[in-house]
Amino acid sequence: MQTHCSGQRYLFQGPGRREVVAEFNGGRISSDGGVVLLREVDRRRRLVERFAECFEDAREPGQVEHTVEELLRQRLYGLALGYEDLNDHEELRTDALLAAVVGKSDPTGERRVRERDRGKPLAGKSTLNRLEWGVSEEAREDRYRRIAVSAEAVDCFFVEVFLDAHEEPPEEIVLDVDATDDPLHGAQEGRFFHGYYGCYCYLPLYIFCGRHLLCARLRRSNIDASAGSVEELDRIVAQIRESWPKVRIIIRGDGGFAREALMAWCEDHGVDYVFGLARNPRLQAALEPAFVRAEALCAESGEPERVYDEWLHSTLDSWSRKRRVIGKAEITIRGENPRFVVTSLSDHPATVYEAIYCARGDMENRIKEQQLYLFATRTSGRLMRVNQVRLWLSSVAYVLLDELRRLGLDGTSLATAY
Repeated sequence: MQTHCSGQRYLFQGPGRREVVAEFNGGRISSDGGVVLLREVDRRRRLVERFAECFEDAREPGQVEHTVEELLRQRLYGLALGYEDLNDHEELRTDALLAAVVGKSDPTGERRVRERDRGKPLAGKSTLNRLEWGVSEEAREDRYRRIAVSAEAVDCFFVEVFLDAHEEPPEEIVLDVDATDDPLHGAQEGRFFHGYYGCYCYLPLYIFCGRHLLCARLRRSNIDASAGSVEELDRIVAQIRESWPKVRIIIRGDGGFAREALMAWCEDHGVDYVFGLARNPRLQAALEPAFVRAEALCAESGEPERVYDEWLHSTLDSWSRKRRVIGKAEITIRGENPRFVVTSLSDHPATVYEAIYCARGDMENRIKEQQLYLFATRTSGRLMRVNQVRLWLSSVAYVLLDELRRLGLDGTSLATAY
């Protein structure tokens, strides 16, 4: 088949007065042309610029060749382009296109101060590594770790980006909470063996609203899955309600989050919830009449059937009050399949379980996107705080790519691609 070539030139926003031009006639070549699209989204939403405001730079201004914003842009674009390690930037630092979209006025690096750096416009691995190590109270005294990050500012950043993505306040939002494993293969700080996952790992906590990432908190794995969720939701909900005071909020999670502290917090703060509930003999006994009806339906139809039931349930000592429990009595070709949720919602049981609770499974796809394609599990640093910064970098790269899908690919087959 004959190749169809195009001589058309494509213009993109460049640094300063420079133009970034895409042509197909050779010359200085980069294999990562898609980065100009990331830069356009970043420029429109000011993502990296705002993220850079979460960092404190205590370096001597006269000695700085790479600003924090440029370092972050280089690192984040690299992650989004599939470059997992800092070592990759020993080659990437010579890429003139990447340098141009990062914001370098000298994208070929010919005017670098030191001769050994000339022809290398971007930072090397050692300089980029400084993003991960600084602590605010030590930055002005530490010779090598003079770039520090504020955890509180980063937490606010993710929620601000979410809020700014909406032109009008929605009437209702659903916040998904989940924990996942981050396997470890070294002697990292906070390393513990997790019996369920069968490995040494961290247990990061994620909070999403649809495709929007609101929280990525690295945690040790010797804790309950819900540990810290009240504190995280408390600050997130407060920040959301400051901008959207009338929005209805629903919290959704699996059985690991059906805890008294979290449910009581929701009830005290006017937040609805639906959580999975682990089966036990008392719950299964309460659902038995529904299974009798399901068996009768199966005998009549010859097909799998499900019947829902509900009741007010209390525990012996762990719950402070009775709560609405919905049970699903389902009979499949493999036998009985009981499922339970606890909720403050008043909708029909089938609606609560099928339309609301089961939809939480999509959040797991968002976590997989970050872990499989944006290297969220690249937590090989010795210290937990270093690994937390790496998780944040992966998270911001996710936000950047998701904004590209939302703004640049809306209405196309790639709008949901990953």
